[in-house]
This record gives sequence, C-alpha cells and structure tokens, in this order.
Amino acid sequence: MNWIILIVAGFFESGFAFCLGKMKEASGTDWYLWGAGFLLSLTLSMVLLAKAVQTLPIGTAYPVWTGIGAVGTVVLGIVFFHEPVSFLRLFFISTLIASIIGLKLVSH
Repeated sequence: MNWIILIVAGFFESGFAFCLGKMKEASGTDWYLWGAGFLLSLTLSMVLLAKAVQTLPIGTAYPVWTGIGAVGTVVLGIVFFHEPVSFLRLFFISTLIASIIGLKLVSH
C-alpha cells in the first residue's frame, strides 16, 4: 500500500511543477488559482511522502518520489508546454524510469 501512496505522491510532485509552469503564463485571478493548486499539490505530495516513508526506506522512497516527479514533469512539459522532444531526452528519461523500477525491485 505504501508503494501506491509513494507513486501518488510523485504524481502530486509533477502536479506542483505543472502549476508553477502555468503560473508563469497566468496573471490576475488565474495566477492565484494556479498558485493555490501549487500549494495544494505541494502539501499533498509532502504528506503522502511522509506517510510512505513510515514503512519504506528513505534511501529508496526519496529517489523514487523525485524520479516519478521528474519523469512526470518532463512528460507534462512536452505535452502541455511544447518543450522539445529529442532522442537523447527520451533516452535519459527511459534510463531514469529503469532506475526507479530497479530501486523498487531491490528494496526490502
């Protein structure tokens, strides 16, 4: 169950990065709404991470959490912010995904 909580926490990490990206483009009320989304995502991400590390080793949970957030943020950047897609970028994201899976497989 704590692995699922950790994965959801990683998604919320991508969520707060996405909200930051949207804040960059927004003004007025929209800026405050995206800011509220940022704070909510940040809070949920941290609370869920704290819950997950109650039973998972921090040396595994933290890199998995940041890795999920990094991969999710890159994908969101490509899809919503039209960031460049290149072979090397996709290659290194793939190696990051493989590392996340590897950490999960070797953790006790």
